[in-house]
Amino acid sequence: MDFLPDPTLAEFRQQVRTFLRERLPTDLPRRTHGMRSPGETVMQWQRVLHDNGWGAPYWPKEHGGTGWSVTQRLVFDEECAAAGTPSQDAFAQKLVGPVVNHFGTPEQKAEHIGPMLRGERLWCQGFSEPGSGSDLASLRTQAVRDGDHYVVNGQKIWTSYAHHADWIFLLVRTDTSGKKQAGISFLLVDMKTPGITVRPIISIDGCHHLNETFFDNVRVPVANLIGSEGDGWKVTKFLLNNEHASTADLPTLRRLQRQLHAIAAKPAAGRTLGQHHQFSLRLARYESELKAVEVMVQRVAALEEDHSPTAHAMGSMLKIRGTELQQQMGQFLVESLGDYAPVAYPASDDFQPGRDHALPMQDTMQDIATEMFFRRATTIYGGTSEIQRSIIAKSLFRL
Repeated sequence: MDFLPDPTLAEFRQQVRTFLRERLPTDLPRRTHGMRSPGETVMQWQRVLHDNGWGAPYWPKEHGGTGWSVTQRLVFDEECAAAGTPSQDAFAQKLVGPVVNHFGTPEQKAEHIGPMLRGERLWCQGFSEPGSGSDLASLRTQAVRDGDHYVVNGQKIWTSYAHHADWIFLLVRTDTSGKKQAGISFLLVDMKTPGITVRPIISIDGCHHLNETFFDNVRVPVANLIGSEGDGWKVTKFLLNNEHASTADLPTLRRLQRQLHAIAAKPAAGRTLGQHHQFSLRLARYESELKAVEVMVQRVAALEEDHSPTAHAMGSMLKIRGTELQQQMGQFLVESLGDYAPVAYPASDDFQPGRDHALPMQDTMQDIATEMFFRRATTIYGGTSEIQRSIIAKSLFRL
């Protein structure tokens, strides 16, 4: 790979910055934390992007996307994070959208792709079940064929934003007779279908983005099946293989870095915190690790551009290192503010204990303890670190 600056990439970055400066609506809430933006905000921002021809930054042109390279997509993500834009619907953009484009029938594409691009529907993902998370092939939610419908019964868990979603893409078991992977199918389900119940799960950070989702004799048209019966495992592997270069979430790491630098400039015991040896040593260590992750992102992006078979394993390495670094830097933020860190600081309060020390965290829209708790899940969602290590072992060492 070539580490020399790419002048065309610099021009593209300026193009993105100009667009964000001119077209990002001032009335849209800025997003500067890890959670997804509110549903209506997501759809409003999607409409702005679509009007500019950028409604699908991660898709090829033949599917209605921008056709950007991997490195251009990374630049777009970085600049959006720096500008505090609302999030897009990652379920639609990076997961089910590419699946429908690749495996869907013309009717399925006509039904779903337009609303994704125009910001008219929100999606959620129905994969994990109680007792069936990392071992996804052990799922038990059943879909039994009944004429032109499947009758779905079962339970999904950790269904992020299901309480806001219009549709869910769902893994179900349609055959129990053979190998467990061979009996899985992939369905698209309207969340307004009778028999679907969504119950909230309040996570340790005090937020509601997770849910339990129950299916009680839910009738789903056979026309909503992606591929053929039993293709669910193949479709899922395709879905999970997308966007390796983004798994480290560089925008989040850089935001945490900026927050640490803001804290480092605050006075502590007659000096700035950054002048304290132990603090500056740890900060320097995280700076060097972040640089290493940035270089690895470039390597993975280059492998993806070349369609290298090692991109998958390298993406798993990147996911492990990036998510672990998020956790470490988030914990360091909490430690850096000492007694002020555990306090929740509602944005509406006129007086906040330790305000001068806590103020750098206020633009996150979350107190830093909440942020740290949220980051505990990064080594779980998207495939646990243990699963990622298994992928690395199988791909590179044939273990």
